[in-house]
Amino acid sequence: MKRLVAFLLLLPLLVVLPTTAARAAVQRVQFTAGGNYLVVEFLDNDLVHFEMGAGAGPGTGTPIFNTTQVAKTDYPGPTSLTQNGGVLTTPGIKVDVNQTTLCATVYDTARTPELLLNTTCPRNLSQAWKGLSFTKSSMQNAYGLGEQFFMGGSADGDWVGRQRTGGTYGNAMLYDTDNGPVGNAQIPVLFAVGANTTNYGMFVDQVYKQQWDLTGDPWTMDTFGDQLRWYVMSGPDLPDVRKDYLELTGRPPVPPKKAFGLWMSEYGYDNWSEIDTTLSGLRANKFPTDGVMLDVNWFGGVTAGSDNTRMGTLEWDSTNFPSPATKLAQYRDTNGVGVMTIEESYIGKNLPEHSSMASAGYLIRAGCSSCSPVYLTGNDWWGRGGMIDWTQPAASAQWHNDQRQPLVNAGVMGHWLDLGEPEMYDGNDWTAGLLPGKHAHSDYHNLYNLEWSRGIAKGYTDNAVQQRPFLLARSAAGGIQRTGTAMWSGDIGSKLTALASQQNVQMHMSMSGIDYFGSDIGGFRREMLNSDLNELYTQWFANSAWFDVPIRPHTENLCDCLETSPDSIGDVPSNLANLRQRYELTPYYYSLAHRAYTTGEPLMPPLVYQYQNDPNVREAGHEKLIGKDLLVGVVAGANQRQRDVYLPAGTWFDYYTNTKTVSTGQNLTNVPLWRNGKFQLPAYARAGAILPKMVVDDQTMNVLGKRADSSTRNELVARVYSDTTASSFTLAEDDGSTIGYQSGSKRTTDLTQQQVGSTATVGIAASSGTYSGAPASRANVVELVADTQASGVTLNGTALTQYANKAAFDAAASGWYNAGGNLVVAKSASLSVGSVKTFVFTLGQAVVSKTFSCSNGTTVAGQSVYVVGNVPQLGAWSVASAVKLSPTSYPTWTGTISNLPPNTAVEWKCVKRQEANYPSTADQWGPDPNITFTTPATGSGGTTTGGF
Repeated sequence: MKRLVAFLLLLPLLVVLPTTAARAAVQRVQFTAGGNYLVVEFLDNDLVHFEMGAGAGPGTGTPIFNTTQVAKTDYPGPTSLTQNGGVLTTPGIKVDVNQTTLCATVYDTARTPELLLNTTCPRNLSQAWKGLSFTKSSMQNAYGLGEQFFMGGSADGDWVGRQRTGGTYGNAMLYDTDNGPVGNAQIPVLFAVGANTTNYGMFVDQVYKQQWDLTGDPWTMDTFGDQLRWYVMSGPDLPDVRKDYLELTGRPPVPPKKAFGLWMSEYGYDNWSEIDTTLSGLRANKFPTDGVMLDVNWFGGVTAGSDNTRMGTLEWDSTNFPSPATKLAQYRDTNGVGVMTIEESYIGKNLPEHSSMASAGYLIRAGCSSCSPVYLTGNDWWGRGGMIDWTQPAASAQWHNDQRQPLVNAGVMGHWLDLGEPEMYDGNDWTAGLLPGKHAHSDYHNLYNLEWSRGIAKGYTDNAVQQRPFLLARSAAGGIQRTGTAMWSGDIGSKLTALASQQNVQMHMSMSGIDYFGSDIGGFRREMLNSDLNELYTQWFANSAWFDVPIRPHTENLCDCLETSPDSIGDVPSNLANLRQRYELTPYYYSLAHRAYTTGEPLMPPLVYQYQNDPNVREAGHEKLIGKDLLVGVVAGANQRQRDVYLPAGTWFDYYTNTKTVSTGQNLTNVPLWRNGKFQLPAYARAGAILPKMVVDDQTMNVLGKRADSSTRNELVARVYSDTTASSFTLAEDDGSTIGYQSGSKRTTDLTQQQVGSTATVGIAASSGTYSGAPASRANVVELVADTQASGVTLNGTALTQYANKAAFDAAASGWYNAGGNLVVAKSASLSVGSVKTFVFTLGQAVVSKTFSCSNGTTVAGQSVYVVGNVPQLGAWSVASAVKLSPTSYPTWTGTISNLPPNTAVEWKCVKRQEANYPSTADQWGPDPNITFTTPATGSGGTTTGGF
């Protein structure tokens, strides 16, 4: 039995609180001084909750109040707690309360010596605008605090030296010339980091607008409210502390698998025909696609300044979108795509929905509990009318059952929640409220979108809907991630500065618990464009293909004069390559999504999350991790042809060339961005990485594996980066659409690797669990990346047949081949998923290399000599991916290129290439004909010579 031990007075002697054999109950201690009080509530060994305010205080008999941002309230308490005067100590954390000032100094006691985290003191407790000051102490950097765009067009930057502000009430759409009207979602969690893995987390559980000032020492947080309530989390590193925050506010459910694919969107698709045209173009150009998002046109009749607007109805415009259930089924079954429909919280005054909600008391009122519903007339582009009171669960339930559930029944897959800050409101309005006795607008504003999302998630649960909730919102509070809501940044401008800033915001959103975050690819506001649109879109799409969930082009296109589809704008071959690469990696992303749900690990953390002691990554938003095994560099700038990439200490492999780099924590310079004629972000895999993949080709239609030719390609494909240290990764699979995974309907398969000497072993364990539609057997493909080729491969002790090339390998049921570029590919025939598969690679085949020499390579400033040719290692005739030579005996340039494919006919030329402003017509090629040679089976092929 847990016991509650309360301290109503400050004890002057050492007190050891009694414990059971396991844990004591949650412990609370209250202090008073100068007419103010402080309650300290210990929830766990390393999680402490504070409440501070004026007056005598609530005592210790009841838990400290928490808002709906908090999910977990059943903490077990610390394993032990001692009090010595104002000093309260658990095995993980110590709080030293100054009896006179009520300042609380917090220490991490799990460290030796114990670590001072900060001293938090009250500010202006007698004023309406009050807050906390907390010493910077040894902390050097800070992350989180939700979403706020910095001016300056940089992907980099933490919060130290900056202020985090809000709109009138906190959440707002704020316009600036760099970024357009972008989101400002207040998620009040801060992670502070110092040297030597020192860190803590601080979550301020307040409803009201907050301002954080980290420009000096101490740092400050100011807000409104009668009390101040906050949590402090300690732990050995950032991963541990972020997991504590996700335990407190809720971990994200696994999205529908289709959420990881391409979703087409614009404002707006006027009818089914426009959508059909978009999908037909994508299919004709072999782009996989998973969904379409419909803006307000789907219900139609949105009329500015009118009470007769259809804003708020969730019924289809039957003229432009007839027979919706039939059409949704066609899209699902024939095209393999889902549909998400937009909704707002506003209801036109003359709609029957307004009358029914008003009569039930479910609309926000104009100033008092008995007043009529508010009548919103400002910024009335949508019309005029009322606003739903999401602070009432009954209002959410009625709206869900009457308006939204019929859409779900008809086949709508998701809900796009727009304007949820809320954007338009009556500042004098009245709601049922979320705080005891509080009903004013400021008492709910920052939780409005959270309550909207919570209502939808609850509606799915209450109605026993097996389909997963899939929501998209631009505003949030802490905890919204647990409702199945992805976020996007709002009506972002079509500017490269905005694209760069988006990546900085993503870094802080990841640290704020938001794993599923994205943007309007190409920018919503095209009128802000100040650079080449095709270059902007190409870069944006490449970034989003790595970092966004879902991948969603979107723009204002009421004129039907703009392109948003990746087969119609930008560099189309690059768009296709980047999208297919994302689809190939869907099993990896999806497995990370399961880890986020079960453990609280982030999908796309900043580098500081895994490398917090590396000072070179502390402010880096221009590089990101996908899980812990992939590092990807952001690109957002005009005329980008190459960029430097910082690799933290360790062994890394170039994702495209498989070139191995052993880094001590250093930059790779001039990494090409155009490879094989396609723009792709630089990416590196950590040694030991295991990346599950899916087969993607011209027939691939969506992430679920639907194929245009009705064939089945369900191989288990694993890209493995060999390392002498054993490593593993768990592939997680389920039906991709229902909540069955939450009750065990999923399959996991452990994948392992280790290289010992010249032997690399890759294991595929027997799968555990199953789900509806799970294959009982399948082929297995291992793509092993090492620093050499192989001389033999066995499967479960039996030698596999070696094939000379990919074509012969593809035609066989099992076998292996050396693919060149440090890649060895092996496969099995279809085998039971319940059996163990062990692939053993004998490595050591010599690497094929060749020295290239270009004579008469006289260059001008900004120009160098490169070699380009027909094989991928020479750029596949793409000048952007050519290999730079060195002026060893100027004007003769030379260089040795390794990892060439053996026994292969090679054609090549010298080329003088500009170092900037690619692509360009000024590149100078060597004369015809192409120079040719055939690579040897092994070893060096000597020198081949060309020139100008």
